[in-house]
Formats: sequence, C-alpha cells, structure tokens
Amino acid sequence: MAGFRTIDDMPALAGKTVLVRADLNVPMADGQVSDDTRLRAAVATIAALADAGARVAVLSHFGRPKGRDAKNSLAPVATALGHVLGRPVSFIDDCVGDAAAAALAALPAGGVAVLENTRFHAGEEANDPAFVADMAKLGDYYVNDAFSAAHRAHASTEGLAHVLPAFAGRTMEAELKALEAALGSPKRPVAAIVGGAKVSSKIDVLTHLVDKVDHLMIGGGMANTFLAARGIDVGKSLCEHDLKATALDIMARAEAAGCTVHLPYDVVVAKEFKANAENRVANIHDIAADEMVLDIGPAAVEALGDALKICATALWNGPMGAFEIPPFDAATVTLARTAAALTQGGSLLTVAGGGDTVAALAHAGVTRDFSFISTAGGAFLEWMEGKPLPGVVALQR
Repeated sequence: MAGFRTIDDMPALAGKTVLVRADLNVPMADGQVSDDTRLRAAVATIAALADAGARVAVLSHFGRPKGRDAKNSLAPVATALGHVLGRPVSFIDDCVGDAAAAALAALPAGGVAVLENTRFHAGEEANDPAFVADMAKLGDYYVNDAFSAAHRAHASTEGLAHVLPAFAGRTMEAELKALEAALGSPKRPVAAIVGGAKVSSKIDVLTHLVDKVDHLMIGGGMANTFLAARGIDVGKSLCEHDLKATALDIMARAEAAGCTVHLPYDVVVAKEFKANAENRVANIHDIAADEMVLDIGPAAVEALGDALKICATALWNGPMGAFEIPPFDAATVTLARTAAALTQGGSLLTVAGGGDTVAALAHAGVTRDFSFISTAGGAFLEWMEGKPLPGVVALQR
C-alpha cells in the first residue's frame, strides 16, 4: 500500500530482534483467555518474522493499570498465545531495562517472547521520549500490527515508529487496505449503513460520511431522532429530541453533497422492551404514543437491499434494531445476509467494524462472507470520523 512499508519490505532478519506491537488486550475469565480473536490476528505477523529467523518481542498494553499490578500482567496471555501460535512463547517480566535485554538476547533465532504490559510504565501513555528510547534499545526493527490501538499516540503505538525502522504487520496491512478500498478510493456507488442507539455518538461519523458516500442508510435508535426531526411522532421510542436540529443539518449537508439519505418508512413497534414482546409492523405515521420503535420494518429492509444491489462498496457500522432481543434482530439479520450474498456474488465490497457491529454480523452468521470485518472499536470509529490515527500516520513515510 502506498506510503507504508510492510514486513515484505524488511531486510534479512536472521540474528535481529523485532519489536512487534500487537493487541493482546483480550477478555479474561477465571485467569484464562475467554476470547482469543486478537491472539489469532497476531499469528500471521509473528510467524512470518520468526520463520525469517528473527527474535520476536511482542509488546502490548493490557487493561488500565496504574503502575505495576499483578492482575494486569500479560503472563497468562503469553501462555495462551503459545497455544494459538503452536510454538513456544516465553514471558519477560518487563518491557524495558537490562534484564529484558538479556532475556531477549538469550532467545534463539526464531524465538518468540511476550514482554510485560507496556502500561505498567507511565511513559507508555505519556509517549515519553526517554521511555521510547529505552524500549527501542531492545530491538532492531519495529512492526505495528495493532490497528485497534492506532488511535492512541502512545510510546509503543506511535513513539517507536519514529526511532526504529518501522513497518506494518499483516493485520495492520489488511486493515489499511480494506479501509482505503471502503472510503479512500472506493468503487462507486458507495453505501454507508449506520445504526446504533444514539445520534450523539455518531454525529462526527455521519457528518464526515455525507461528503464521501452516495447512500447513507440510517437505522437503529438513531433513526428515530431523524424521523422526529422530520416531524414524525415516534411515541415513547428512544429518541434524542435535543438533536433534531443536528439531524436536519446532516440531511441538508447530504442533499448538498448529492448523498441520498435512507430512513425507514415502516418500523416494528412494541409497548415493552423485552424478548418476544407483542409487536406489530407500523407505518412511521402510525406509531401510537405508548409504543416504541425497536427495529426497522420489512419494506424498509427490502428497499435498502435493493439499493445495495446497485452499489459497488458498502461500509457498515451499527445494528438496524435492538438485535440482542428477538424478534427485533430481523432487519439486521436480513440486511446483513443480503450484503453477504452480494459480496459472495462479487458485486459488492463490504467493510464493517465496531463492537456492536461485529456481534450483530456474527449473530447473522455472515462474518466469513463480508470482504473485511474490523475488530477495532475506537480506532475504526475515529477513522470513520475522518480523524488521523497517530499509529497509522507514524508508519507513513
């Protein structure tokens, strides 16, 4: 990818030590890793470097410790990484200093070690140049494979890229290529599917997207705020009435930019928020005062699916309804399966990201059928807002 060096551009690595910034900040339960998705994402880069004869030193933060704190140690994660990697992984109980340097020097060629939590040192989050310099002494090269932490300008995510020859790892490379294809230089027409509960959390996303995409498809609780802005009574639905002017502004910006905003014209309503609550499909002009909108309706979903059929690229962030409780997952599941089928048919490039989005697409059973699904939360959202990501900018030379 233009502007980035990847691990394919690295010189001969035999006898060299590579500092790899991965994201090992995984969920734990009873002292064990309960979801190894992020560990599996790190395998391709670590294995490639180890196979090339490098000593691989893996850096990561874990949790939000205030100083050294045993419950936020990466020791159990190192063990889990060894299982996923299928090769020995040693643990070094600091990420700077002479003892860490000696332990890395003792690694054989192709050996892998996880260094202790970078956030045990205040210099990590402060991006302190002295701490960066101490960490840099441990390696010959730096590889950033943690897109999910790229929105933070910390020592291990940004600082090291300025003092060691810096390269993008396999996961970072795949993420950057997918994001470039989705919004940087996409095939048009481009659709953005944006859902979720609140407009307030997505104002910057929506404002940025109207200038970038041809179709903006709004669902989830935030659709209620847009409907209310158009004078529609949404009953007791989740709605940010104080943001109606913002919603109107976004729609005006979209019109000026030639972007079509798609809002539902039928919805699924219920009188209580619970699984399998009694519900009905209603026209948006027929929502009773004691009803709440919990999903977009079947006609609206069909219309969105038809719009996707004429698009070449789709970006997805946020569910269409209260997908956690049946039957209010129907719109999300149906639209996700339509997008997946178009992707598999070769007519649509699909890029999705954000925590709720990943869960919703997994619920729909389509995670393998999208072109790319980002597991980065905050970094993906900031990229959708058009903000520069310090960890990415530092790799651009």
